[in-house]
Amino acid sequence: MSIRLPAWVWIGAIALSCVAGMVNVVGFLGFEHQAVSHMTGTTSQLGMALAQGDWRVVGHLWGLLIAFCLGAMLSGMIVQDSTLQLGRRYGVVLTLESALLLVAIPLFQRQQIWGALAAAMACGLQNALATTFSGAVVRTTHLSGMFTDLGIGLGHLLRGLPLPMRRLTLSGLIVSGFLAGGVIGAWLFMRWHYLALLAPAALTGCTGLGYVLYRQWTLLRTR
Repeated sequence: MSIRLPAWVWIGAIALSCVAGMVNVVGFLGFEHQAVSHMTGTTSQLGMALAQGDWRVVGHLWGLLIAFCLGAMLSGMIVQDSTLQLGRRYGVVLTLESALLLVAIPLFQRQQIWGALAAAMACGLQNALATTFSGAVVRTTHLSGMFTDLGIGLGHLLRGLPLPMRRLTLSGLIVSGFLAGGVIGAWLFMRWHYLALLAPAALTGCTGLGYVLYRQWTLLRTR
């Protein structure tokens, strides 16, 4: 299936996948060694913890799942629908994501699970936002769908079928963005430790605030 998305959606998807890659690496390298940008592994870990009766871990993992869902819920409340156009409240969501990442830093530094919860909530906000602005085509905080699309494309190639080049290109760019974010996040973590989250917080915060100000300016001009 071919996809036709505006250029700003492509740019946003790649940038947000890089942000998610940075945040997730910090979660993995942190004191809990826990993924925060996707919930598949977390759900599996929850199943293991329930089977083993490790209730402390069960509480932590349930908290991560709930935090991610709360972030997505908050994004849905703010953006409100899935209409693919600029002018929605994307800047507000990005600014909130930035604030959550900034809140996560001192909590991580104090070895508190609340840091991971704040980071997971930020990722939930972001993934719901990306789902909305792409018309449910793009996910930026996990790559299973992207690798699935690449695999389907390879299967089509081997069978001599037409290739959905736009979808494959978008999938490859999102995977590359997430990987680049992981490399950058790991490099920053080795030097700044949890202050590495300042980079994705600055990127989302500046973009969000800039977009909010731009929207206000354009609205004033049209009055």
